[in-house]
Amino acid sequence: MRPLSYLPLAPAPQLRANPGPGPGPGRGPRPQPCGLPFPDALRAAAAAAAAAAAVSLSLISGNAVGAVFAASAAQPTEVCRNGGAAMVEEVRAEAVTNEQLVEEAWEVVNESFLPDAASRPWSPEMWMQRKQDVLQGTIKSRARAHDIIQKMLASLGDPYTRFLSPSEIPDDNGSFKLMVLGLLLDGPAYSAGVRQGDELLSVNGVDVRGKFAFDASSMLQGPKETFVTIKVKHGDCGPVESMKVQRQLVARTPVFYRLEKRENDDSSVGYIHITEFNAVAKKDLVSALKRLQNSGASYFVLDLRDNLGGLVQAGIEIAKLFLNKGDTVIYTAGRDHLVQNTIVAESGPMNDTPLM
Repeated sequence: MRPLSYLPLAPAPQLRANPGPGPGPGRGPRPQPCGLPFPDALRAAAAAAAAAAAVSLSLISGNAVGAVFAASAAQPTEVCRNGGAAMVEEVRAEAVTNEQLVEEAWEVVNESFLPDAASRPWSPEMWMQRKQDVLQGTIKSRARAHDIIQKMLASLGDPYTRFLSPSEIPDDNGSFKLMVLGLLLDGPAYSAGVRQGDELLSVNGVDVRGKFAFDASSMLQGPKETFVTIKVKHGDCGPVESMKVQRQLVARTPVFYRLEKRENDDSSVGYIHITEFNAVAKKDLVSALKRLQNSGASYFVLDLRDNLGGLVQAGIEIAKLFLNKGDTVIYTAGRDHLVQNTIVAESGPMNDTPLM
């Protein structure tokens, strides 16, 4: 992701060039069941998990405090009234013209965009014509420049290439706010008084302002039933409160399995359904496979329908359980065909029991 020039005090707009199509971990429309041959289904699931990571990096699983934090950029202007006085950040003159800003956005796409079958027809010549069209006249305001960029990117037909406004990215000092996006209603953080929209300020006395969500999540995690002290700010202008929270196991198993006897046959089928790829998915899947095999399963049925995606590495490690040594799990490629990152299985499958 490449920053664009903007104001000295306000954060620079950025473009997020498409990481690749694929379902994210969000709760969108459920996909229809499909009959991919195995192990293609596992590769597709791993790819779905990889695409999920490009959308959300704020998932917490394991022994944590039951809250989901995400890095949110500090707003360029924040007004809190105290005793009738308003504090407003001064905005300096623009350092880059509106036309230059639009041209920089065009250049990012021109250098990095990778079209696929789902996007609209694209070529360097077509994109050059788009630039000439949008820069024909004078762009009189920053808001108009933002609008032109958004429409220009919309013409690509790619939901993964989008424009980030100044309020969505860090300021010149890299200042991030870690905001609470979600809570387990009966979890330890909620019971301690943390609420959605609160800002996380410190963990065990360590200031986390400016840190990424993943870093703060790692600090929050630890052995279950141990304690972590956090400091939060309630709302934009609310009070700051320190609280001691006991860690609990919040990662729930996504693996459900059963042994079924076939009619008029002595063989048994081990049925396994994986609903998402979280931190305990691989461990619980290995346990399920061993138990079903020890119970007499002649073959397995692995059901990945309605899988919500999840952690990239979890999907990759699960796929490796069923692939032969050297088989490709997942690969990423860009417009430069000489640059390709491939992940392969380092060893053979966990067992040789037939699997569907």
